[in-house]
Amino acid sequence: MPKSRGRRKGGKSRPVRRAPRQLHPADLLLRDARQLLEIDDVLTAETWASGWLGEAWSTAAVTEREPEHQLCMQVTGRACSTPSPHSLAAIDALARVAPAADLSMLTDTLDILAQTHPLPTWHTVQAWTPTAAWRAVDVYDSERVLFIDYDGPHPHTLMAHIFQVGGLTIDKLALLNLGAATTWDQMHEPNKAPMPLQSAPVAEVLADLANALRTTDMTWPRTDDEDFCDHRALAWSRCREYLPEWPEHAGLPEQRRRQLVEDFLTDIGSNDEVSRSLAELFLDYGDGYIVAGPLYWSPGEVMLLLTDWLPRKAVLDADQRNALPFVLRRWLTFALTEQGIDRQWISLVVDAVDTSLPEFHDAFDEQTSWGPAKQVATALDERGVDLTDRRSVDDGIRQLNAEQLAHRLLP
Repeated sequence: MPKSRGRRKGGKSRPVRRAPRQLHPADLLLRDARQLLEIDDVLTAETWASGWLGEAWSTAAVTEREPEHQLCMQVTGRACSTPSPHSLAAIDALARVAPAADLSMLTDTLDILAQTHPLPTWHTVQAWTPTAAWRAVDVYDSERVLFIDYDGPHPHTLMAHIFQVGGLTIDKLALLNLGAATTWDQMHEPNKAPMPLQSAPVAEVLADLANALRTTDMTWPRTDDEDFCDHRALAWSRCREYLPEWPEHAGLPEQRRRQLVEDFLTDIGSNDEVSRSLAELFLDYGDGYIVAGPLYWSPGEVMLLLTDWLPRKAVLDADQRNALPFVLRRWLTFALTEQGIDRQWISLVVDAVDTSLPEFHDAFDEQTSWGPAKQVATALDERGVDLTDRRSVDDGIRQLNAEQLAHRLLP
């Protein structure tokens, strides 16, 4: 007979060990909210809530469109089902920095909970009042730092460090002691390009911050920088009402484009087709990817051009590739001189060419890094198709498509 698979003879059954239940973020938030009962500083409460909202935002999947809203909904549901002083404090803190769409839900929940539990001591503190603002911009207009001073029970400065290389994104957010902007000269590294600090209208700086937050939110993968995530919701609560309309990209007028190319060729004393084609290529990159404008080159933009954009998108013949380093150095000098940049800061940008050239050569020859357009253009060029002839290009693409379809149908 087969052995029994039931209980061990003469013994008790072993208890089934279950893995501990993983707590939902809303449960963790409410458990952590007990510390709010010992806090009497409203800014600390806002930072606490902003940190939890930032955690929800930064860890959400790309398909999750409203992670903060989901967290707020789950917290309010749990707070209503199991009311407590610390759940009321959590709702109160969230209501100060949560997205505008959740404020009604949070304040209604707060009114319900306040009927049976006392409100935190900081509940009556009104919204913060911005009193002054400053902006520091580097000579290349590739990065800037914003400072906004706030008055209230805990005066402080909100700071944002913004980069424009490769797209507009916020690198750092921080809460500093009031008057931090006055120490900017000591904070800025002396060996870096100058970033003079200038006073600016509060509304203008807050609109600048809101626009940068919007584009940073759209960047994937989302940043996991702890300082940014902890202060993101708080920063949004300060500047959301100043969010400007999307700026329209007008592009470089064709007449201005032609004039820049001619001025450049005159400047270098050459009118050969290779130099002309490369200058037009640099203008294509600058007009499409440099946020400040096609002539605002920085060391970071040079690095992106050589190590990313050209390898993915450009088809260069042997003459263009050989001339690229020389022409690019001359173009950078020409463009930044047009912008009135001092020569010592131009040299930093020109030096970035030599720094990135080895990686450019490796990436340019690596076909797996090519974009679809470059792959097609290279295939057509290898077949002798004139890439300046629209009809020839269309015929060549149709032939390529037919060949690819035939290859897929082959067994």
